[in-house]
Amino acid sequence: MGQENGTKGNTGDFVFPTTSSSSKPLNSKPRRKRKHSSDDGGAKIIVALLAGAGAAFLLALIMLMSRLEADEVNNGLLNSNVGGARGVDDQIYLEEVAAGRASPALMKNSKERMRDRANRLVESIGKMEGVYDRKLKKFDKMFNLPKGNPLDVLVHGADKQLDGMKAALEGKGDMPGHADLRQDFKDAIGRDNAKEKRRKEKRAKKERANIESADLTLDGEKPPHLYPLFPPMPPGTMAEELFGKEIITDTLQHDKPTIAGVIAVLQRFLQNLHQMLIDNKNAKTPDEVIEKYFALVMKYLEPLEEAYRDRSIFPIREDGSIFMSLGAYRDHLLGETLRQAFKTAAYPDKLYVGAVVQNCFGIDVQCRTGVEVKGKDKNGHPITEISDRGPDVNGIEQFCTDPDYAKYCERGQIRALYVNETESNGPTTARYFASKLWGGETYFLQADAHLRFAKEWDRLYAEEVQLAKNYPKAILSAYPPGFSEEDPPYKGGSQGTRLCTCAFSDSNVEHRILRINTGGMCRGEEEAPSQIAYIAAGFFFARAEFLIDVPFDPYLPWCFMGEEIALSLRAWTHGWDIYAPRKNLIAHQYRPGRMGLPKFWENTGRVFGRPGPGFNTLLQTITIQRIKYMVGYASSTREALEGLNYQIVLTEFEHYSPGDERTMTQFLEHTNIDLQSEKCGHIDWCNKCTLP
Repeated sequence: MGQENGTKGNTGDFVFPTTSSSSKPLNSKPRRKRKHSSDDGGAKIIVALLAGAGAAFLLALIMLMSRLEADEVNNGLLNSNVGGARGVDDQIYLEEVAAGRASPALMKNSKERMRDRANRLVESIGKMEGVYDRKLKKFDKMFNLPKGNPLDVLVHGADKQLDGMKAALEGKGDMPGHADLRQDFKDAIGRDNAKEKRRKEKRAKKERANIESADLTLDGEKPPHLYPLFPPMPPGTMAEELFGKEIITDTLQHDKPTIAGVIAVLQRFLQNLHQMLIDNKNAKTPDEVIEKYFALVMKYLEPLEEAYRDRSIFPIREDGSIFMSLGAYRDHLLGETLRQAFKTAAYPDKLYVGAVVQNCFGIDVQCRTGVEVKGKDKNGHPITEISDRGPDVNGIEQFCTDPDYAKYCERGQIRALYVNETESNGPTTARYFASKLWGGETYFLQADAHLRFAKEWDRLYAEEVQLAKNYPKAILSAYPPGFSEEDPPYKGGSQGTRLCTCAFSDSNVEHRILRINTGGMCRGEEEAPSQIAYIAAGFFFARAEFLIDVPFDPYLPWCFMGEEIALSLRAWTHGWDIYAPRKNLIAHQYRPGRMGLPKFWENTGRVFGRPGPGFNTLLQTITIQRIKYMVGYASSTREALEGLNYQIVLTEFEHYSPGDERTMTQFLEHTNIDLQSEKCGHIDWCNKCTLP
């Protein structure tokens, strides 16, 4: 869901502790394990198929290549030690002259002799390659093996050898060395086994963590990791100065995490980011900025990621509590959004907020407005202007100094991370920070910071998600209806939107990224929510185990588009199903450019001394490749990224990649996306509400 101010918007092995809710218990019935493509059954089928014509063809190919190479080495055309063409043995060539296949005159010119020999070899290899290509296409169609599968490595390795030999003989490179396809096959099997072992270890680790969480009892006391309480005000408060360095070492090294410790880690990163941006204000290329940013993430954030990878940093409380993640970029409605959320909640004492407040505080820079429309010229075109302005209003201060709501701040239910506008680099980073402020609450809700709420929205969303067929691995998501600030109090109740369509963006700055949108509506008489295809980044509601399976990615700075398709495919391939709530319970202020609100890309231009969105677009050109690689764009393969020198975007990618409960191929079929033609087809089950 696009917001113009920069903050837009099957069943697998999963064990949860029981809940006292009236809905079906989380561990009421064991779930059958899903078979993975690497299980013995699938392997036996492939081996059985290959035992026929496919195996015979591969064996013949390997023998033919080996024979061809041996013959040419013996004849002197190939040198197995140094590679490349090195001439033809005279005696062999005399025999060919006698057989009428060569002219005696060529004996006087070794280059012509070698060229004649090479041409005939190229012709022979070309014929063999044509036959092989037809067999290869048939093989790919029959088995549809994922890239990296041992059999895929064997078959395409042979094809690569043929291409290399032909190119060398045509003078386009060196002759490839001897290919040991048998050893390549063994090595590929070893890598595949190691990958499967890591998957099993990851699942076992997750199950152990769930069991430990289930066994934890707090006897009605507040969890110790919530203490010491880090105050949400004033903005300049530093957790490390307040509680000492041990708050960080306990969190990172001693398996004693606290909210205050996590905030201290994030603040340390932001301090160093601030200095890096100053030092690189005049950076010549976006590449060097990305490289230094990723280095900071590796140094300051990766230790936190690694310490709690594949497990919950805090035990999940089964008390029905809700954590609301808010990324607020210079948002004048943050304070009112917090008031409305607590005022309308059925259980305000169980509502916790993690707000990332990205403000211009007017400390070391002059605050500026967004692009404001001041009128029209004589041709009717808008006259725009960016002006100086005072520091932004602090929505946390507005809320915490309100006598009706101050108690929630004093109890630690408001957790705030302040980010100088100069360090703000888009919604993906803000949502990563906000997710780290989660403190063990039962549910996780991600939303924008300009919302209104219907009465008892918290209770109704919790009940709605529990009705989903795939609960507890169920996600509610929608594009909420809009509102204007002069509207009366929001009552909710309208039919929820369904995210059933997508399109490849034709914007020059969005690089053909997939954008999602709404589709058909249900009749409104359904007894439970039904599935949809996509997640809206501006609103989704799920159990907190979502954060274990789909941790937010810290390697997507300056990236505005693409987070929704990335969230959708990662969640679905990890076994989560996505549902549309039957009724809307929140409303969202949509913000077109004419409102003149500040944008984070304008700030990026000022930080790097290049006013306007241009430099942010260059930075996004690089980072968005991480998402395109994840989705599977043909233009963003690993080889293509290496060719562009963009391979840095794959840093730690395996930890924020699609899951292994379902495949990417299944996701593309599920959503009817054709990556080859870059088209999104009609999703019948989504538009007709037929998938429970």
